[in-house]
Amino acid sequence: MYGWLWRRLPGPLPVRVLTAAVAVGSVVVVLFRYVFPWAEPLLPFGDVTVDTLP
Repeated sequence: MYGWLWRRLPGPLPVRVLTAAVAVGSVVVVLFRYVFPWAEPLLPFGDVTVDTLP
């Protein structure tokens, strides 16, 4: 899959590297700004089931 994407990127090697870095950065920004805040209330990370000792 990555090879297919790499072959489809335009330009010489430096342009491909820059384009790939921008694409990966864009995906990370979208995940942190929209996907993770939306999914956080649905995940059980705040449900602690360990009791404290008396």
